[in-house]
This record gives sequence, C-alpha cells and structure tokens, in this order.
Amino acid sequence: MLAKNVGGIDRILRIVVGLALLAGFFLNAEASLRWLYLIGILPLATGLMQSCPAYTLIGVNTCSARKD
Repeated sequence: MLAKNVGGIDRILRIVVGLALLAGFFLNAEASLRWLYLIGILPLATGLMQSCPAYTLIGVNTCSARKD
C-alpha cells in the first residue's frame, strides 16, 4: 500500500481537474486528439487514493496527517 502524501487543497484540485478532463473526453466527440483527455485518469486516481508516486520520488508530502 502506498503512503498517503496528497492532502487538502491538492487532493481537491486533482479530483476536479481529473473529472474536468474526463468530461472533456465525453463532450468533445469530434476532437481529433480526443484521447489526450484521458490523461485526466492520473490526477483523478492520485486524488482519490491520496497517494502520488511522483511526490514519493521527490519527497513531497502535502498531507497534513500527523506522524507519531
């Protein structure tokens, strides 16, 4: 299981951006590069799981959970 390192505003923004990009995929049926909207799966997944592998690699933690 991945450690939680995404929290607060960061999490909310990831979920909103992910949902917006996925909505663009479904609402832009005529777009030639429509498949690029599927990149929204990444921020949505990291926001819902509260864990970002890239944050782990660079040592960032926006989660306000206390570590005892």
